Amino acid sequence: MGLLTFSINVTLDGCVDHREGIADDETHAYYTRLLEENGAMLWGRTTYEMMEAYWPAVARGEVEAPPALREWALTLEEMPKYVFSSTRTNFPWTNSHHLTGEVRAAVQEIKDRIPEGVLVGSGKLATELDRLDLIDEYKFLVHPVITGHGPTLFQGGLPSTRRLELISTSPLSNGVVSVHYRRAA
Repeated sequence: MGLLTFSINVTLDGCVDHREGIADDETHAYYTRLLEENGAMLWGRTTYEMMEAYWPAVARGEVEAPPALREWALTLEEMPKYVFSSTRTNFPWTNSHHLTGEVRAAVQEIKDRIPEGVLVGSGKLATELDRLDLIDEYKFLVHPVITGHGPTLFQGGLPSTRRLELISTSPLSNGVVSVHYRRAA
């Protein structure tokens, strides 16, 4: 069974707005490696649509992008992408799959089927999955930025405190810190 890992960019004050933080070659290379270490992506519809609006064009070479961003786009293009949505049924981006039904059962089936692991990259969906005790690990890039606005990490709250075990930390040259935690037993 693969692990379900929540991975996202977060500022020091907990903001997970995709327009905040440092989006450079180093952070994109980090996420490309993370994609390569896992077997699939899991998103909510909003995140899927945000990604779908830009990255396929970069992968096709229709948008000028530095090599690190193009490599990220190409890796993402090939990655299986699973999407929860109750309002959309057509997901034409390469290797995209619509998930329906009960969330816990659908996610557990994906975890069981993909031993390399699954990345969750949607904040709202991750909060819901964490409420269901489905997230095994957290890999955040913590950006040296204070935004003073949201959306924030776990904005909707959790039913209880999560105790985590630190697996690793690694500073990037741009001031961002990669942190890897696993749910404590």
